[in-house]
Amino acid sequence: MKNTFLLVALLSIATSCKAQDIIPEGAELTLVAEEYEFTEGPAVDKNGNVYFTDQPNDRIVKWDASTNSVSDWMKPSGRSNGLYFDHDGNLLSCADEKNELWRIDMEKNKTVLVSEFEGKLLGGPNDLWVAPNGGIYFTDPLYNRPWWTPTENRIDERRVYYITPSNGEVKIVAKDFVMPNGIIGTADGKTLYIADIGDKKTYVFTIKEDGTLSERKLFCELGSDGMTLDNQGNVYMTGDGVTVFDKNGKQIKHIAVPEKWTANVTFGGPQQNILFITAMDSVYTLEMDVNGVR
Repeated sequence: MKNTFLLVALLSIATSCKAQDIIPEGAELTLVAEEYEFTEGPAVDKNGNVYFTDQPNDRIVKWDASTNSVSDWMKPSGRSNGLYFDHDGNLLSCADEKNELWRIDMEKNKTVLVSEFEGKLLGGPNDLWVAPNGGIYFTDPLYNRPWWTPTENRIDERRVYYITPSNGEVKIVAKDFVMPNGIIGTADGKTLYIADIGDKKTYVFTIKEDGTLSERKLFCELGSDGMTLDNQGNVYMTGDGVTVFDKNGKQIKHIAVPEKWTANVTFGGPQQNILFITAMDSVYTLEMDVNGVR
C-alpha cells in the first residue's frame, strides 16, 4: 500500500514541479527508512547530516548525507522532540521527558538550559530556532505524555519563549495561542514565523534588536507541526504532506507524502538542497532546486 501512495506522490510532484521552479524535473520522493514509531525534529549540522528523533522509542537518529544511511546516535535521549544546532555545533533538544531544553555536545554530554519557568513546569518544549545572535526561541504547547505525572504543577498558558544569548534569561515573547508548535526564523534574524497548529493559523513577527517580537501578522490560514525556509524565502509547512508558501503567504506548492501525517522538514546535504522529511514511522528525501538557509 505504501508503494502505491508513493507513486501517487511522485506523480503529484512531477505534474507541477516545473512551474513552481523549486523541484528539479524528474526528482523523486525517496523513502530512506521506515523502522521507527514516530519521527520528528530534523536538524542539519554543518556537514549536511540530519539528526532527527523517534520520540516513542526515546532516541535521536543520525542520517549520514554522504552515505544516505541512518543509525542511532543517542538513546535514551530524554524523549527528545524538536532539535536544532547552535552556532557552536551543539545539538539543542526539546527534551520532553521532564519538560526541559537541553544542549548536547558531540560527545553526548548534556546540559539542561531550561527546566521550569517561574517555579512551574513548562507545557513541554516542542520546537525551536536559534537566531543569528545565539538567542533561542522555543514553542511550548501541551500534549499530555504517558510518562508524565498528572498532578505535576504546569504552566497553563501556551506561549513562545526566548532564551537571551547574554545570560540565558528566559522571557515570554509571544502568547495568546491555542497550541503553538512549528517555528522558524529568517537567516538575517529579522523575521520569525510561529505556527498555531491548534488554531490552524501561522503568524509572522518582526524580531527586535533585544530579541522581543513585534508586529504580529497573520501569515496564512494553516497551522504546522514543523517548518523550514529556503533561500528564496519560501516557507515549508507540514501536516498533510508539505505545503510551501512564498514570503507573502501565497501557496505555491504541495508535496504529497504517503503517510497519514508529516511532522517536520528541513534541508540537508552538503549543499542543503535535499529536503528531508519526517513522517510517521518513516523519513524521506527529495532533491530540490532551492537550498536551505542556516
